[in-house]
Amino acid sequence: GYHADRWKNLLMPYSLPTKAYFDTSGKDPFCMYNYLLDITTWNKSIRRGFITVKIIDYAGNTVESQTNSEASTFQQYKRVKILTGFHQDIEKIAKISLTFTTKTLIGPKHKLRILWMKLKSLSNPKR
Repeated sequence: GYHADRWKNLLMPYSLPTKAYFDTSGKDPFCMYNYLLDITTWNKSIRRGFITVKIIDYAGNTVESQTNSEASTFQQYKRVKILTGFHQDIEKIAKISLTFTTKTLIGPKHKLRILWMKLKSLSNPKR
């Protein structure tokens, strides 16, 4: 694990609360491959919810992102950046699938219309 007190002096100059993301090991059981999902939507109404990302390689292997604990707010023509993590790395992505949910049991279901999207590997930035 990581000792948070070793990072205190580095994080204190920033305004509170501060989020820190640490790289993980490349070996089990602590593998985590991080991607940045950069997305712009064109819904006229504001949507608030969660996005799950699935990436599929050419052989059909699929890996699903870990659910973010904080809901994102999507407004028309506003970019949103979401950190996503996967327990397995897929080198050559053939397909990307996004699922949007509000995680509410009551109420209408909404669609999230995507105008532009980019998925960038933080573990391998040249991809």
